[in-house]
Amino acid sequence: MSIELPHAIHAFVDATNRGDSDAFVAAFTSDAHLDDWGRGFDGHDGIRSWDRTDNIGKHSRFDIVGVALGESPDTYIVTLTVSGDGYNGTGPMRFELRDGLISRLLIS
Repeated sequence: MSIELPHAIHAFVDATNRGDSDAFVAAFTSDAHLDDWGRGFDGHDGIRSWDRTDNIGKHSRFDIVGVALGESPDTYIVTLTVSGDGYNGTGPMRFELRDGLISRLLIS
């Protein structure tokens, strides 16, 4: 069974790979929460801060390795390989969507 990746997750990956911070932040709800190994970032300002220090600001590039449905509706587990000037490696990211945007992202 093939799982169709929602637009917001595609936008998250594509914006990172293009280095487009505005498009990256626009993939999230205004009240989104991002948890990066226990470090929390809230709302568009928090997401933009994380993007600057840990993502596009580190010239990150994402390659999708796998996609699985999460335990609840609108939840996806996406395994990504990350490369760039920061973290490099492969691991899962858990996306929760609301109204077609990312409302919660857990990186572990």
